Amino acid sequence: MIIAVINFSGNVGKTTIARHLLAPRLEGAEVIPIESINADEIENDYSLRGKQYGALQQYLATVEHAVIDVGASNVEDFMTLMQQYCGSHDDFDYFVVPTVPALKQQQDTIMTIAELATLGVPASKIRLLCNQATRQEELPSLYSGVYGYYLKEHAFTLNPAAIMYENELYSRLKTTGASIVQLLADTTDYKAAIRNTDDANEKQQLAYRLATRRLALGVAGELDAAFTALIQ
Repeated sequence: MIIAVINFSGNVGKTTIARHLLAPRLEGAEVIPIESINADEIENDYSLRGKQYGALQQYLATVEHAVIDVGASNVEDFMTLMQQYCGSHDDFDYFVVPTVPALKQQQDTIMTIAELATLGVPASKIRLLCNQATRQEELPSLYSGVYGYYLKEHAFTLNPAAIMYENELYSRLKTTGASIVQLLADTTDYKAAIRNTDDANEKQQLAYRLATRRLALGVAGELDAAFTALIQ
């Protein structure tokens, strides 16, 4: 399965979604970030610029699963080149378009969906993911812009269960560099480790890791449900 995570807007959580929601649930999937890098880095790094769409297309033909994280600054090039390589959008099983409650990002989300539809991507392949949701508000109210667009155009697939909630875990992952998969596989008895050390700093570090793993345990089920709702 080949999935592109795409939005004209930044700050919608594309990289978090690619690395922590999608890739871990596709066996052997590699996350390929499309971002601005020097051309001579290509041989050693699968980060590709939008203008290197041809190389990306060739690589995707050789793998079973991959998640393409399209940086906001490269979306326009990506779209343009997808049109030039006639029919290449068929290489993607889904285009996941994340959105967040902020009005600016919802407007950019609508622009992204409209552009994909113009390129011939069917609504069944364009999947909305509501990110950074709060549990206190109803989705049609929190994401009123994209919900209104859906009711008007039906240009994408909207499943209310395709949702990721705000959680401190994601900021902790950025700080530590750990993945949810690693945290779930961690069998360290942190309570025992805390009891067995007299070093105050070490106690704090161990307590932080314990709290982070607990957050991961709580989020894992939510992500499983979101993935099922998103890719079905």
